[in-house]
Amino acid sequence: MKIIEIIWLVQYVEKIERKHGVGIDEVEQIFANHPLARRIEKGDVKEEDLYRFLGQTAGRHLAVFFIYKSGGKALIISARDMSDRERKHYVDSKK
Repeated sequence: MKIIEIIWLVQYVEKIERKHGVGIDEVEQIFANHPLARRIEKGDVKEEDLYRFLGQTAGRHLAVFFIYKSGGKALIISARDMSDRERKHYVDSKK
């Protein structure tokens, strides 16, 4: 999957920063650093499924949730620190 554009909506940016303490720059680092991708749910709109990227920034392991839109666009809806289970899965995949 190739992402060529990240779509940011104000309400999601504010929630991600307020609730999870994750900044835009950290999310963008995840996309740039070859994350582990998984489709979470089939979308109601054709070819707009929900995905989760697991990845690492300089200091954190994050899970980023987004809707993949046509043309290689990602609409970010949430980002948070990985759970212990997600982190183990991510670390094991990098071995």
